Amino acid sequence: MEDNQIVDLYFKRDEQAITVTRDKYGRLLRSVSYGILKSHEDSEECENDTYLKAWNVMPPQRPSILSAFLSKITRNLALDRYDKMHAAKRGGGEVPLIIDELQECIADMSAASSDDETEGTLLKAIIDEFLDGLAEDSRKIFMRRYFFGDSVNEIADRFGFGKSKVKMSLQRAREGLKDKLNKEGYYV
Repeated sequence: MEDNQIVDLYFKRDEQAITVTRDKYGRLLRSVSYGILKSHEDSEECENDTYLKAWNVMPPQRPSILSAFLSKITRNLALDRYDKMHAAKRGGGEVPLIIDELQECIADMSAASSDDETEGTLLKAIIDEFLDGLAEDSRKIFMRRYFFGDSVNEIADRFGFGKSKVKMSLQRAREGLKDKLNKEGYYV
């Protein structure tokens, strides 16, 4: 079933929407949440929470790219769950490492524009342009690390690269992102 037909099912409040969504995107959503949580049980819970959240926001929202819309919901739910699970023991796992790695690229947004939505839209466009400019392997490595939360070892195994190639690709991508953000007026 096409994505627009699935979204129409949500708008009609047809419960088949969830079944069809699970069949088409369940594996992707579990993968997104597992990359952050490293737990099959928690990943399945995030997947189910995603269907509930999607049910509650459609309508009025009508996503143009359903897979990206669902992945973003899942990722945010997984990050929230991760924070709750690790509130007492900060510093362990991949998520704090990922945040530390990206910290050097991302400016302090507190001094930025007071219009957070506009600022977020502009930042998203800049990052999208940056990702479009990366070579395919670099883009895949970057996304697996910073969107899916994969470790360097997992990325190396997934693509058949050496760990040093993955680390170097990530370092170069972070430097490139930092330069891009600086050129666009986002000061680090």
